Amino acid sequence: MRILFMGTPQYAVAILQALASQSDIEIVALFTQPDKPVGRKQTLQAPPVKVWAKANLLEVPIFQPPNLKSDEIVGKIASLKPDFIIVAAFGQLLPQSVLNIAPCINLHASLLPLYRGASPIQYALLENQKYTGVSAMLMDAGLDTGKMLGFSVVPIKEDEDAKALFEKLAKKAAKLTIKTLRLWPKLAPINQYNALSSYAPKITKKDGLVSFEWTKLKIFKHYLALTPWPGIYLESGLKLLEIDLSDSGKKNRPGEILKIDENGAVVACANGAIIVKRVQAPSKKPLHVKDYLQGQRRKVGDLLF
Repeated sequence: MRILFMGTPQYAVAILQALASQSDIEIVALFTQPDKPVGRKQTLQAPPVKVWAKANLLEVPIFQPPNLKSDEIVGKIASLKPDFIIVAAFGQLLPQSVLNIAPCINLHASLLPLYRGASPIQYALLENQKYTGVSAMLMDAGLDTGKMLGFSVVPIKEDEDAKALFEKLAKKAAKLTIKTLRLWPKLAPINQYNALSSYAPKITKKDGLVSFEWTKLKIFKHYLALTPWPGIYLESGLKLLEIDLSDSGKKNRPGEILKIDENGAVVACANGAIIVKRVQAPSKKPLHVKDYLQGQRRKVGDLLF
């Protein structure tokens, strides 16, 4: 079985590993996003799929085109004669010219039609879903609108963050990929129920802005969904690097510091409170919140803004 793989982040690496472990599967090529400059020095960084492939799939050619629309790229894909094109968080829409070459199967990290788009895992956490999962989808020209081939359902723990959920879903996606390929001759693709669809756009830095005027659960879910990037921060620019829920049930002014001890600062929200453990002011190093408050000469009763 000849497989052409398209994927970019760590989520895709688990699927690629599963494909590479099958003795009857030949990976004929990898397509991933171009290397990107990161950090203050703008050092070029390769995507995780490329890093893993260069260390483990030495004979497999790697392509990093900015898009798949050129005749040259389409011709190259066609010349490889794949039986299937497996796609996992690739980061680009596939044009119809590529979709026509072979069945294109996308392993999308949600229970479609929920959370079509770039950030399904984060949005499942932001909206406090109890379950999520992976969908195997026969791709069409739309954004995650293709016919469904299979699902794998995953419960979400109350304190589960995006990193842990990514890892869990990646393992499920790897198993579902192999299962889908093995069952391909028997599968009967079904249409998505579009009336239930929702969209999960790409996360940006501004999504990390939170307010103590929110409920404590809303703040906590933003923390779980958006850590490590972009993280959550206040209007003042203060980053809340580590927080937890408090069992305080009292009603106080949102943002009021209710308690300070070695565990952190208990800060009031619209209902109840959260425990702020580590913070980082703009252009400063991360600090335990107790040290930060001492430096700011803030005490119980003040507002953490």
